[in-house]
Amino acid sequence: MKLKLLTLSLLFSATAFVARANTNPGNGDETKKNDIAGGVIHAETKKPLGNVNVVAYVANKKEKTATTDGNGNYFFNDLKPGTYKLVFEKDGFKKVTKDKVFIRGDEGCQLNIEMNEVESFLMMPGLLFTDFEE
Repeated sequence: MKLKLLTLSLLFSATAFVARANTNPGNGDETKKNDIAGGVIHAETKKPLGNVNVVAYVANKKEKTATTDGNGNYFFNDLKPGTYKLVFEKDGFKKVTKDKVFIRGDEGCQLNIEMNEVESFLMMPGLLFTDFEE
């Protein structure tokens, strides 16, 4: 009997942990899942990127906007089921676009992104050789 109670208790704890991991922290509704959630990191250093602007588009129309927190996390709630395009932008980094992100009404989507820094070009004065006659 004790083994059954212990097993039931562990199963309940694991279920509660999974449900809590898929919720929006701090909104007071611990049973609501995020429709899309994830993290954004620097492609080379693997450190989280804060203040990344994330826009969700449906049928080329802006649906919602989110910004990553200091840990690089973002989330969207209350999205209608359908196919979305997500665009990730931050100054100094290359824009990342993810097409065909599917949202179903009964489950969430985890989407983690790596962003690369924009390469800066050093402009050097040069000569242009166009018209040379002998």
